Amino acid sequence: MLTLPGSVKVFLCLVPVDMRLSFDRLAALVTDFHGEDPLSGHLYAFFSRRRNRVKVLYWDRDGLALWHKRLERGTFPFPSPSSSASLSVTPGELAMLLDGVNPAPARRRARFVLPPPEDRKKT
Repeated sequence: MLTLPGSVKVFLCLVPVDMRLSFDRLAALVTDFHGEDPLSGHLYAFFSRRRNRVKVLYWDRDGLALWHKRLERGTFPFPSPSSSASLSVTPGELAMLLDGVNPAPARRRARFVLPPPEDRKKT
């Protein structure tokens, strides 16, 4: 089971990626596709063209870490590429994708969301 704190963001690259790429090239893609800093501590997921492999790149305290999974049968479900090359999902949605569950049709119940600091009233 994948357990991540709520403060961690997960970014999916919707453009297929060559699975031969490693740390440095994937970190460059993070900057190009997501406009993010690969050293931020967030997770960046890259999928193969056949969507049967995934690599997740993240910063782990003292270096980049790379997690790789290959499915023996089936594919990972996720939205097909749109005008955007990346998509932000929650850690729970990433766990669902890795387990083969499509989170798109799932209905989320209303929950309290803390507004950004700049929108909160200062008392």
